[in-house]
Amino acid sequence: MVKKVVTIGGGTGSYTVLRGLKKFPLDITAVVSMFDSGGSAGVLRDEFGILPPGDVRRCIIALSEGKKRPILRDLFNFRFEQKGSPLNGHSFGNLLLLALSKIYGGEIEGIRKASELLDLKGKVLPVSLDNAHVHATLEDGTEIAGEANIDVPKHNGDLKIKELRLKPDASIFDETRKAILEADFIVIGPGDIYTSVIPNLLVKGMKEALKKSKGKTVAICNLMTKWGETNDAPASDMMRELLKYSGLKKFDYIICNTQKMDPKLVSAYAKEKKYPVVCDAKLKDCAKEVITGGFFWEVDIARHDSGKIAKVLAKLP
Repeated sequence: MVKKVVTIGGGTGSYTVLRGLKKFPLDITAVVSMFDSGGSAGVLRDEFGILPPGDVRRCIIALSEGKKRPILRDLFNFRFEQKGSPLNGHSFGNLLLLALSKIYGGEIEGIRKASELLDLKGKVLPVSLDNAHVHATLEDGTEIAGEANIDVPKHNGDLKIKELRLKPDASIFDETRKAILEADFIVIGPGDIYTSVIPNLLVKGMKEALKKSKGKTVAICNLMTKWGETNDAPASDMMRELLKYSGLKKFDYIICNTQKMDPKLVSAYAKEKKYPVVCDAKLKDCAKEVITGGFFWEVDIARHDSGKIAKVLAKLP
């Protein structure tokens, strides 16, 4: 029987995991955050009143198949760069998702039509269809409104995030809830903790679905800390935050990279106040089993090796 795997996240993290998973005989559903407020997705959200399509676009590309995949991937990823043009900064894939949403009467139908076009191995679902924004309260009481302002701090990024919430409230998309309840495995992360991952856990009905699901939960630790979100935090601190917002007591599994990175790469990231995440001893308190190993892709950018991560996930009992 084919295992049903649900991934929860957004951005590059989900893209990386999905690229690897689709090579295995799995029934894949990607659940995606819909609360971005920056870049092309944010502009389209403001101008056309649609939910931000950026993370959906990345997941669709990751799961796409067929001989035409390279061409369609390049097309979906193409970004207009013409200063002074109203198209400047917009991704073609975002514009296509906007057009499909308008033609077929809503974001979910737009996503389905785009999925047909790219011949997906699996499906992509929004975590919610409600229009909401991410808000954060910092340790000094400062309120930060909007995912983009949390992602790229205009405030003092040395301050820790004390609380995250959605305004107004958003509810879990019914098809997403059903996928979680029926899943054999639920994979949370990797990704920016407070802007890509936790926002999914904030929607009404998510905690209940995770608790009710018989699927085993797997959290994937990030490779790097991020200034303004997880400053110098060890892996256990990040996992405790995910547990707090998910309502779970422990994950069934946590996957954490212990492979050393090239000193030149570490130095380059340090200039942005980003540092390798330490897989610390307290991590064992956050899961029934911690899986460590070399899950880093040796290139000039810090990314998980999609093949190695997928291989571990596919072999879990």
